[in-house]
Amino acid sequence: MILPGISVASDLTVEVVGIRSNKGQVHFGLYNNSNTFLDENGRLDGAKESIKENRSVYIFKGIKPGLYGVAVYHDENKNNEFDQNFFGIPLEDFGFSNGARVFLGAPDFSDAAVYMPPKGLKIIIRID
Repeated sequence: MILPGISVASDLTVEVVGIRSNKGQVHFGLYNNSNTFLDENGRLDGAKESIKENRSVYIFKGIKPGLYGVAVYHDENKNNEFDQNFFGIPLEDFGFSNGARVFLGAPDFSDAAVYMPPKGLKIIIRID
């Protein structure tokens, strides 16, 4: 039971699967606002994690219940940038929470949003 006035926070575990190699790192970004979704300055939290057996896991700690979107990319060359070609086409694999898909641009926050319950949540993002 949650008492009024008591703030509840728990862990959001994000597992990334389908990574094509164990080189580099996976970058994780957590967002909670449709106006700043995928904007580096709008990120609530972010991290870089190593890859083992073509998967990577990061746990966002102390997340309050609500709607969140997660974006990840495989920084295979470890240059800390999401590499794109001259036309803006991604050169590195990426993915979003809720299986949100790219179609002529990044997905909307509403497509990537998942509800974080008080008890915590684990999501899987496939980026193959």
